[in-house]
Amino acid sequence: MINHNGELKAAPSPTFSVQNRGFLFGDAVFETIRFGQGHLHFWEDHYFRLMAAMRVFRMKIPMDFTPEFLEHECLRVIEAQPSIAQSWRIRLTIFRNEGGVYLPTSNEVGYTIEAKKLTDEFYTSKKEYNVELFKDYYVQKGMLSNLKSANRALNVIGSIFMSEQGYDNGILVNDEKEVVEFLNGNLFVVVDGLLRTPQLSSGCLDGVMRKQIIRISKKLGITCVEEKISPFDLHQVQEIFMTNSIVGIQPISSFRRTKYHNTTTLNIQQALNKGVSLGQDL
Repeated sequence: MINHNGELKAAPSPTFSVQNRGFLFGDAVFETIRFGQGHLHFWEDHYFRLMAAMRVFRMKIPMDFTPEFLEHECLRVIEAQPSIAQSWRIRLTIFRNEGGVYLPTSNEVGYTIEAKKLTDEFYTSKKEYNVELFKDYYVQKGMLSNLKSANRALNVIGSIFMSEQGYDNGILVNDEKEVVEFLNGNLFVVVDGLLRTPQLSSGCLDGVMRKQIIRISKKLGITCVEEKISPFDLHQVQEIFMTNSIVGIQPISSFRRTKYHNTTTLNIQQALNKGVSLGQDL
């Protein structure tokens, strides 16, 4: 089932006009949220990031778009699914209503919510995960790169390229050749007990799971710093891991000829799973 503006419709029935601005111009923002242990994980962070993105896109935020309302609409989709699962991947998309070309005729919005089953109840990771730099195109530094918008051409092209080359993921760099993030998640490195991650000013996504890892590291007594990371630095660290809202934490096995450990990474993953099992937003 798909929730389209509050109406539940059986998937994959068509719900969009060909004039939908998300389809025509990528004029949409979205959140990908994990449901598990009976609740939406880190819902408050997802909600406020969504509202911030809508403001930057100059969308008119409806008065009824409260945290309670949108959470309820997400849960309705899960409850309406014909099959039962303990964990779900929720995508909440907000698009500007149709009309106009580059200049819209209205800033009113609509939304869709869909749910897909996940096989694992908790955050899990692959044992072998090999990555490479993606250098065909660069991330632009600036606020738009921090947002979760429907403009993801770079991520799509990069993902296809890495799959063709036999890699599990790609590392993106910006126009100043700084490491930014993975194709589908934020990047962290561990070096001599210190946790490092690129600054938001590098152009990386302001990831919800990124926030959780920074919070967890403080609780575990691990110093986390946000600073510039170069591709050369990746050969000087002991661990690298990727984070996003669905996978949680994915340790990296190798980058080129450099192999990595995962002790600190798995300790953080354990703390993450413990938190969500208790229903805690970290």
